[in-house]
Amino acid sequence: MDWAWFFDIDGTLVELADSPDGIVVKSEVPRMLAELHELSGGAVGLITGRAIADVDRMLPMPGTAIAGQHGLEVRLADGTLLTHPVRSDNLTRVRSHLLDAVGRHEGLMAEYKGLSIALHYRNAPKLAGYAHRMMRSLRAEYVPDFVIQKGKRVVELKPAGKDKGVAIRELMRESPFSGRTPVFVGDDATDEFGFEVVNELEGHSIKIGRGRTSATWRLNDVGALIQWLGDGVRSASGSTR
Repeated sequence: MDWAWFFDIDGTLVELADSPDGIVVKSEVPRMLAELHELSGGAVGLITGRAIADVDRMLPMPGTAIAGQHGLEVRLADGTLLTHPVRSDNLTRVRSHLLDAVGRHEGLMAEYKGLSIALHYRNAPKLAGYAHRMMRSLRAEYVPDFVIQKGKRVVELKPAGKDKGVAIRELMRESPFSGRTPVFVGDDATDEFGFEVVNELEGHSIKIGRGRTSATWRLNDVGALIQWLGDGVRSASGSTR
């Protein structure tokens, strides 16, 4: 296979859950990714908003490149870890304010990732406006050099200059991705950065689910992706024997 495969996780490889810790990774997902990893000579990467340590707990994939926290941290296929420098003191103050808000508003959940912080309102969609206003206010007061990142019922504060598109572009310069045709599969607004870069590189961008997108292809849901990849892996495995 001469393709370089990149996947978002939540909403793409696994169904969204009420909380980030509540996802269920079906057994065929790591097995399928491992087979794809072997078939492609290791050219499989996970591009996610989650921290790399979190990915290692839920979906351990030794030897697989991972861009975590929207590219703020990247672990290359050879294990080299690259991190974006972030001052943690002001982010700690943001975390304190968010924990207070979570305590006062049922359904909100703060997720501190080390280099970024997210406020989830998937269990309290009526608080969307409140969540976005609060994050804009905290950004202005404590981390003006950060940017607001919007997602599916989540709003995040993260340092400027990194996103999933930047992460894919950087990984495409590294072995074993260099010289291949990139493929990126995602479902969220944060994945649009990746779609745009892959389109620019004349690759294949695939959107999971509904909604406006710059992706050139679309699959209905997580199950459709797993079926499509499974069929492809089985076909490729058979042809190499």
